[in-house]
Amino acid sequence: MTLTAVQAALAAEHAALYGYGVVGGRIGAERRAEAREAYDAHRSRRDALVRTVRDLGGTPAVAEAAYALPFPVPDAATAARLAAVLEDRIAGVYSDLVRAARGPLRREAAGALREAAVRAVRWRGSSVAFPGLAELTTSVREGV
Repeated sequence: MTLTAVQAALAAEHAALYGYGVVGGRIGAERRAEAREAYDAHRSRRDALVRTVRDLGGTPAVAEAAYALPFPVPDAATAARLAAVLEDRIAGVYSDLVRAARGPLRREAAGALREAAVRAVRWRGSSVAFPGLAELTTSVREGV
């Protein structure tokens, strides 16, 4: 179960890196450094997850050649929106890893979840009640 959750986090980091490539190409100059920092953070997490998968006896998931974006990204505003979506998705995957892992790996996953939630707030300009828990976040946003 832990290996499966780590592989899912690795796959999500591959997708986030692809997405941040798009963000970096569309985001305005005033937020380009923020996009680069996020890209670097995800690259570092990806590399750590590759090592973790190997330590757990698995073969690391490889990146896809391309990923479908959730919506067209023609400008800086939609690039920022995409960055927030990427961070929300990463938070969800790390939330799963927090539940599956123990010890230092759990602490790492919790840290990654926290970092993704903070980046999502910065990109979106607002927070959600339960970052990483889509079913609760949706309910709160919809007033349910």
